Amino acid sequence: MKFTPEKLSIRDERMKPFIDPDEIWNIINNTTSDREKVRSVIAKSLDKQRLTLEETAVLVNASDPELIEEIKEGARELKKRVYGNRIVLFAPLYVGNYCSNNCSYCGFRSGNTEAQRMTLSDEEIVREVAALEDNGQKRLILVYGEHRDYSPEFIAHTARTVYSVKKGNGEIRRVNINAAPLDIEGFRTVGKSGIGTYQIFQETYHPEAYKWYHLSGKKADYEWRLTGLDRAQEAGIDDVGIGVLFGLYDWRFEVLGLVRHTNHLEACYNVGPHTISFPRIKDAAALDLDDRYQVSDDDFKKLVAILRLAVPYTGLILTAREDHDVRREVIQYGVSQIDGGTKIELGSYSDIKNNDQNLNREQFRISDERSLAEVIDELLDDDFLPSFCTACYRLGRTGEHFMEFSVPGFIKRYCSPNAALTLAEYIEDYAGPELAEKGWKAIERNLATIDEKIVGDLKDRLQRIRNGERDLYF
Repeated sequence: MKFTPEKLSIRDERMKPFIDPDEIWNIINNTTSDREKVRSVIAKSLDKQRLTLEETAVLVNASDPELIEEIKEGARELKKRVYGNRIVLFAPLYVGNYCSNNCSYCGFRSGNTEAQRMTLSDEEIVREVAALEDNGQKRLILVYGEHRDYSPEFIAHTARTVYSVKKGNGEIRRVNINAAPLDIEGFRTVGKSGIGTYQIFQETYHPEAYKWYHLSGKKADYEWRLTGLDRAQEAGIDDVGIGVLFGLYDWRFEVLGLVRHTNHLEACYNVGPHTISFPRIKDAAALDLDDRYQVSDDDFKKLVAILRLAVPYTGLILTAREDHDVRREVIQYGVSQIDGGTKIELGSYSDIKNNDQNLNREQFRISDERSLAEVIDELLDDDFLPSFCTACYRLGRTGEHFMEFSVPGFIKRYCSPNAALTLAEYIEDYAGPELAEKGWKAIERNLATIDEKIVGDLKDRLQRIRNGERDLYF
């Protein structure tokens, strides 16, 4: 039997809305931000403690340029302490753009009669994944419109299809999902396909603002969406991602909404979100909203640094919606995951005859169109360590187990060695001569930062990769 909102189990009765707009605004409006308070909050975060709503508001309300720079510097330092210098790389793969929702900011909206609708067939998915593997990708996030055709069974089937594609040394080792909220049985079905993180972005946490943009369809149900990841947790999916579409409402409120959602998940399930995403509104077909809540570049940089400090253990995802210059700066403030070589028009990874962006087959317009190799090249120039690691997921270091490793900062012990191993694979299989030379030099430099107890083993595994072995990890 399919669950419906009216037929939830008794356990689901505790899944009540947990966002109180008045509470959040009272905190924002009644919190002061002097130098002593800001520095005290930064110090707490650097001790790897999650911030309260009030402490987050101290940072949000800071307006002195010197204090904002201290917030950014604190975020840089925290990233080094928790994650080291590694940056995880992934790519989105859009599976279908049919959608029954009419959301005024989205190119997939049902009211966009110019949209060219399509759903990738199994054969098309295989071609897309093979093309992604040819570029060196190991991690994908599958994206779907919200439509009856994209059932839990369909999502699970497409995930298994992606995992099945092996081309040369290429394979996809982690499939994450960005799709509609499901009932508990639906989440169980998807979970059995071996997915990694299930993302649901609330878009805006303000209930009234939510109504402005979600005109019809299931997504218009604010509470059903807000409690979606509770149902995922109940179904056994303990790796979840939250996010906001900045530009729909006041960014200060949304930052506190993300922290409140984090608090809720921790309180109910003893595990916070695995990732937080913070895309800004970009151009889309049939876009229908004003710019009164548009987030400036300066505020965007500030809010990313605040999120890093507010939730030290959570991965922060920066996407190709942002242009190259913004990405290069913001990545310093605690970002741990970015996409590279991104194409969001359906079927575009394998369709070399159709490289121009077509808004009628896209959800929005991307701004950073560089290839994966170009992204990796710049990361190396900026002394980051590119990573395709999937070890935590595959070794069961998710949910509460991930918290055990990440909250105290132990994750760096695993991430840096595994980043080096996956970069070595990329170098051997996909990099050109110049990039390969630069990559091996970066790995050599980073060996000095590895725990001395495992550096010998790491060197041995790096040599084994050069000798042809693959998929080695700690």
